[in-house]
Amino acid sequence: MLAMNFRGPFRVRADRHAPYPEIEHPEDCIVRVLRSCICGSDLHLYHGLVPDTRVGTIFGHEFIGEVVETGSQVQKLKVGDRISVPFNISCGRCVFCKQELYGLCHEVNAQATATGGIFGYSHTCGGYHGGQAEYVRVPYADVGPTVIPDWMDLDDAVMLTDVVPTAYQAAEMGGIQEGDTVVVFGAGPIGIMTAKCAWLFGAGRVIIIDQLDYRLEFAQQYAQCDAYNFNHLNDPVVFIKQLTDSLGADVCIDAVGCEAAGDAMNTLLGRKLLLQGGSTTALHWAINSVKKGGIVSIVGVYGPTNALVPIGNVVNKGITIRASQASVKRVVPRLMQYVKDGIINPKELITHRLPLEEVAEGYHLFSAKRDNIIKPVLIPPSA
Repeated sequence: MLAMNFRGPFRVRADRHAPYPEIEHPEDCIVRVLRSCICGSDLHLYHGLVPDTRVGTIFGHEFIGEVVETGSQVQKLKVGDRISVPFNISCGRCVFCKQELYGLCHEVNAQATATGGIFGYSHTCGGYHGGQAEYVRVPYADVGPTVIPDWMDLDDAVMLTDVVPTAYQAAEMGGIQEGDTVVVFGAGPIGIMTAKCAWLFGAGRVIIIDQLDYRLEFAQQYAQCDAYNFNHLNDPVVFIKQLTDSLGADVCIDAVGCEAAGDAMNTLLGRKLLLQGGSTTALHWAINSVKKGGIVSIVGVYGPTNALVPIGNVVNKGITIRASQASVKRVVPRLMQYVKDGIINPKELITHRLPLEEVAEGYHLFSAKRDNIIKPVLIPPSA
């Protein structure tokens, strides 16, 4: 089959001879992929920033597809069902799944004390192949996937596998109260959607910070928020304090993660020399910009190694920090209703639709931020 193939940092290719996935457990199903996204988190792998990302891995944790084969114990799905597959894999039975913390499942990853299982990510996340392929194996098929309603556009459905749930949970973890000022760091797809979701929780003002003008303009139009380029600010922290009567924002959300720009030392240590789990610049800004007693919500991805974090400021300011991989299965039913009611329009974030054969070009475009790209989607020939 045709699949994306990782050959090392900045090197991916379309492999026409990838092995067809097989049922390995009675609870598995095989899915013919209809849509698969390239995520900003995939770029962390592409740039060589995530440990134990092995040559030959098929990336892709955001995908939807049609069931073509089921294991003997699969009861809720049948061949022909079109399903939305959460990016995180969950068993539905462990102590964490029973708390609806599906992103923290303890049974799907040999390194489960560090994280749960994720499709198409490094072997620290279980080593599962992902959906940037014509076909993919989906473990625990009765647990994670949701059948796509007939009324739902497939482009909307694929955005519900990660982007919208992660953004919604980012806003939810912020504990936003009526009238709050919310600052989102990062105007990628997650950050833009987080800004949109902040209004659903009653925010009174939403601000987004990034360094790319085209993304900021998109965010302004899509999320109806204030947008600022940090390259035009002497100090983003001071700027946010000035906007908030010197108190700081009520909620700050880090939607950037390990590739944050804006600070030379963090860039050198975290992105160039790889001496820490990525650049923590956005996290520094979030902690220092939030008010005393405020909340910092983190959905940006960082490597599982040490990082420079101003923990003294966290303690002295009495800040609450909440962070997690999104528990997609928990929020999908609510988000599907929001799509049906026209409250959110996820597919409007998609700017580029590319055939899977052009996966290398897709990664290059997204990495280099060319052609005003916001969100790329790959379409396999078998779709």
